[in-house]
Amino acid sequence: MATSASSKLNKAVKQQYMSLPQGDSVQAMYIWIDGTGEGLRCKTRTLDSDPKTIEDLPEWNFDGSSTFQSEGSNSDMFLIPVAMFRDPFRKDPNKLVLCEVLKYNQKPAETNLRLTCKKIMTMVDKSHPWFGMEQEYTILGTDGHPFGWPSNGFPGPQGPYYCGVGADKAYGRDVVEAHYKACLYAGVQICGTNAEVMPAQWEFQVGPCEGINMGDHLWIARFILHRVCEDFGVVASFDPKPIAGNWNGAGCHTNFSTKEMREDGGLKVIEESIERLAKRHMYHIRAYDPKGGLDNARRLTGRHETSNIDQFSAGVANRGASIRIPRAVGQDKKGYFEDRRPSANCDPYIVTEALVRSCLLKEEGDEPTDYSK
Repeated sequence: MATSASSKLNKAVKQQYMSLPQGDSVQAMYIWIDGTGEGLRCKTRTLDSDPKTIEDLPEWNFDGSSTFQSEGSNSDMFLIPVAMFRDPFRKDPNKLVLCEVLKYNQKPAETNLRLTCKKIMTMVDKSHPWFGMEQEYTILGTDGHPFGWPSNGFPGPQGPYYCGVGADKAYGRDVVEAHYKACLYAGVQICGTNAEVMPAQWEFQVGPCEGINMGDHLWIARFILHRVCEDFGVVASFDPKPIAGNWNGAGCHTNFSTKEMREDGGLKVIEESIERLAKRHMYHIRAYDPKGGLDNARRLTGRHETSNIDQFSAGVANRGASIRIPRAVGQDKKGYFEDRRPSANCDPYIVTEALVRSCLLKEEGDEPTDYSK
């Protein structure tokens, strides 16, 4: 399996420099979503002092013609800081800064889905919407071959790998452990991790996060994963079906609740929300992967613990349904539900926004309502 050349550099030499004092200066790594809606970009600037709030961070810019976001003749794009985390790679006092992207005319870039999401979350803040997202991913070599798989052929059939222990069952745990610790250091609300059904596939969970924080924390967790994999010389893939055939795909199951759902009698509210979701199935399918459902079509086949992309279904403890009500929620008559349709490469901003639009704002039809009019 191929690994990157940079991973083979002597890290002890690098550490000599990383441990040097930096005075009062702070390195702020600005992070944004590029024009693919999936890729992340970053660059660093020096600040004269330690920023305490988002307001202490200056706006910045970049060349959008090199990130699939503008033409070369008018390429400047603006970076607007929106969330700040500790930097687990350079360590304190350095920062990771998540940014929104605006075009030259100060309008949001096409893949800046955060702006609208935040407006929608503000409209329902009294309902205190909570989200938890289960991010599945696959560790690959730089040649695209799954980590630990035989160079010619396949590993043994699925079965022993899910939550497995042992060198013949868990492929790449070093990456997982490093990522977990780095997220905790950064302040990401990561709440767990486990090996998944396909060998070399893993999952981490982020949440519960309220409102816009869900998207912010998941995007930073993804960025940290990419950086950790870079150090190990491997690749983190969010492809929803990285290996064709009789292998599990990768999703981003999304758990959702409101204040009403979490209170006594909340199951009735959950059931009403599921009825509304059933009427907008294709709207959600289009929102749940960056290609409007084409990526999920490879994954949501009705096999390998998925529902069929063309049919809406719901059930208690049913992992083959579009919406799963956990058994404990059915017994307690309150809690949350799990939407199992979002793909691993989904944008969490539009996924959480779509759930709020359908369940709380009670929108109907195939298109989102425009509240700016």
